[in-house]
Parts: sequence; C-alpha cells; structure tokens
Amino acid sequence: MSATSRQTGSAPATTAAVAGAIQTQPQRRLGLALAVIATAQLMVVLDATIVNVALPHIQDALHFSGTNLEWVVNAYALAFGGLLLLGGRSGDLLGRRRIFIFGILLFSVASLAGGLATSQEWLLTARVFQGIGGAFAAPTSLSLIAVTFPEGRERNRAMGVYAAMSIAGGAVGLLAGGLLTSYADWRWVFFVNVPIGLLVAILAPRVLGESERRPGNFDLPGAITGSLGLAALVYGLSNAATTSNGVSHWGDPKVIVSLVAAVVLLVAFGFIEVRSKHALVPIRVLRSRDRSGSYLISLCVGTALFGMFFFLTIFVQNVWDYSPVKTGLAYLPMVATIMAASALASQLVSRVGARPLMIGGAAIATGGMFWLSRLTEQSTYLGGLLGPMMITAAGIGLIFVPLSLVSLAKVSNNDAGVASSLLNTGQQVGGSIGLAVLGTVAWSAVASSVNSATAHLTPAASKAAQTAIYNHALAYGFSRGYLVSAAIALLALVIAVVAIRIKREDLAGVNPMAAPTD
Repeated sequence: MSATSRQTGSAPATTAAVAGAIQTQPQRRLGLALAVIATAQLMVVLDATIVNVALPHIQDALHFSGTNLEWVVNAYALAFGGLLLLGGRSGDLLGRRRIFIFGILLFSVASLAGGLATSQEWLLTARVFQGIGGAFAAPTSLSLIAVTFPEGRERNRAMGVYAAMSIAGGAVGLLAGGLLTSYADWRWVFFVNVPIGLLVAILAPRVLGESERRPGNFDLPGAITGSLGLAALVYGLSNAATTSNGVSHWGDPKVIVSLVAAVVLLVAFGFIEVRSKHALVPIRVLRSRDRSGSYLISLCVGTALFGMFFFLTIFVQNVWDYSPVKTGLAYLPMVATIMAASALASQLVSRVGARPLMIGGAAIATGGMFWLSRLTEQSTYLGGLLGPMMITAAGIGLIFVPLSLVSLAKVSNNDAGVASSLLNTGQQVGGSIGLAVLGTVAWSAVASSVNSATAHLTPAASKAAQTAIYNHALAYGFSRGYLVSAAIALLALVIAVVAIRIKREDLAGVNPMAAPTD
C-alpha cells in the first residue's frame, strides 16, 4: 500500500476503530486512564527539577567536580530534548500505548540504576537512559488522550489535567526533592520513580486504547539529523549562559561549535523533511497557521517559565535563606493556581474558544512576570512574591489547555504523535533558551551591581555589609531576568493575536483522528 493510501484511505477505518474503542471504554475507567497519563507526565516533567535539589548530596557521595556535576542535569536534558521528535513519531508508527509503556519502563529501570549508582559514569549513563525513556513517554502520553477520551468535555478535562501536570511538575519536583533529600537520602529522588512507573506500566494496557501500528516507515536520516541537531542546540544553550561571577560563556569554543552544529544539522533536517516520503516531521503538520502558532507560543512559555522557576529558587534560598523543603512549600500556592486555572480553561475552551483564553492568559502572565520584576531583597513572601507568582500561574494555566488542543486540532491520527512531540519539543528547547538568555541577562546584571558596589567598599567592611551588597545584586539582576520573561510572555501574546484564528466549534470536540483539512 502506498504512503498516500495509508494516510488517507485508512483514516476512516482508523477513526471508526478508535471511536468504537472509546465508546466501549467503561466510563469508570476514563478516570483511571487519566490518572495513568497524568502520573506519567508528572513523573517525566518533575525529574528535571527533583534531581537539582539533591545535587550537593550527589556531589559529596560520588565526588563530582563542579564542572562534571552539571552533567547530572545535562545528560537527562540532552537525551530527552534530542529524542522527543523520534519518540512522538515512533508512537505514530508502532502504536502509542506500546511506545508509552516502553518509555515508562525504560525510565523506571534507569531510575533504579541511578539510585544504585556507585560511580559518576554509572549515574550519568542512568540519566541518559532516563532521558530516552522520558522522550518516548512524554509525547505519546499527550497523543494517547486523543485515543482514549471522547471528544468534547471528557477530552477537554483530560487536557486540563495534563496541562496542570506539565506546568506544575517543576514546582512539585522541587518540593519532592527537598523532602526526600532532607528526610530520606538523595538516592530516593531516583527510587521514588520505580514503584510509580511500574504501576503505570501495569495499568496502561488495561485502561488505555491502542492506535494502529504502521511499521517500517522510519525516516532514519531525519531522525539522526533532527535528534543530533536538537541535542547540540540544548547542549550549546545549556553551557552558554553567563555564570554567577559574571563570566560569559557565549564565546566558549564548545558553545560556538555546538550552536553552529545545531544550525547545520537542523537546516539539513529541514531539507530532508521536505523531500522525505516518510518524514519524521511531515510538513503538512506545520502548514496550519494555528498549529505553528501554538508551537511558537509553547516555545515562549517554556522560555519564560523555566527561567522564572530557576531564579526564584535561587532567590528564596540565597537571599531569604529558605531551606529546600520551605522552597518547595512556597511553590504550593502556585501549583494550586495552575491546576485551578487549567481546570477552568478546560471548561471554558468549548464555550469561548481557544483564542480568547490564549490572549487573556498571555496578558495575565505578562503582567504577573512584570510584577515579579519589582521583587527586592526587602520584600516578603506574602507582600512581594505570592501575588505575582499566583497571577503568573493563572495566566500560564489558562494558556496551556487551549495550546494543547490547538496543537492537535485537525491532525490526522497518523500524525498525532509527532504533533504532540513538537509541543513538548517547544517547551524543552524553550527552557534551554530561557536559562541561557535569562541567565546571561541576570548574572551580568548581578556582576555589574556587585562590582559597582564593592568599588566603594573599604577592606574593613563587615561581612554583613558584603552580604547585603550581594543580596541586593541578586535581587537587581534577577529583576532584569524577570523583565525579559515578561517580554517573552508579551511575545506569546502577540503570536496569539496574530496567528491563532481557530474557531470555537473546531475545539468543542477536537478530533485528531479526522483527516486534516488545513
């Protein structure tokens, strides 16, 4: 059968089969299916931050140098970001539930290996395999919502929960990491994934529907250039940011080589995809202005949000002397607000449409991040941080549900996995861009403020005076970073106004199984 006939001729049969599977799915199992998908997504997302809290303990136990320690984070980020597209397309071709279970099991086994690690090499290898497992599980979890949940209210509610897990995962990871490292051991930030992952893998075949398997159509040149290009981009950006002492790494040879290689590989990937009959990212997926706009907004959200979490965590711990546990607890109102806003968006999207929610959410998030830039070292949690943090969370929560729905709107069943993976890729690459660009802006401002203040400081100045200068510099530098986050959120608002035109009735029941009409 030709590629064309597979994409068009089998679509009605696939649609009917999936629709039948959904209708015969017992109603009581939909809640369990949602719990499985949400738990898997939360587990993959929070792993990016839960390990950060344990880094000092890992460094002491396995004798990492300061330079090598960053690879505990980067090894996961590179594998996860680099293989997302491949993971999404694998689900389209081989069956999404099958790939989802594979990804979760690999992630769980790698987590067990990471918790048992007795050497640096052992732990870093485990982190790479965790990233690979996450890259196969994350995009298929989103596309499985389309296979499992009927159109309209049920699917919108599922998208709301998925959105809340995706956004709140970073904050939950900080809280869980703080609790586990404070009251158990650093190894439990890995071990905790094992029973949860095994339970998800056992329940998945019982509660999740399967998509049609279409083996033998892997775009190997696209997979190689796309995966290596994304990995090089994430690596280059992860190492590019100016550090806390004001030293810029943008001119570092390894950063330059990585970013140049990323450009070359991704350009080659683009040419391959245009010409390939079985493209990893079919160009038809990107032809919709609404869908492409949603991916750009996802990039902006990832850029603004990752940087905000990073700098807020450093601020409350270094300036306000919060413990890791207290830091995680400080984020709980933000998590609750994100969940509430996502639930509200899932109810409103079929009534008012995606565009008003995305415009309103981006406007609210912009205001919240601008307010956050007013934070100083004299501010208090209740008087200076809680308000802007919750406003920002409300805006992001309103954006993400319609964002997920728009990214899957009018996508054929054959392409739902890659459409989902592009949304995840936007967030992951956006996070790397955010840490690189916002880090450069913030730490440069911190260094400038410290240098300006210490130039007038006498050698006999007290330690308290030096601490005050540094705390002020952190507050000033991070405020510059939050301003950049606000500007990026404003860019998301502009994109929503210009690019998003999808009609309300198109999202009353998004049907990724229908043949594309754009």
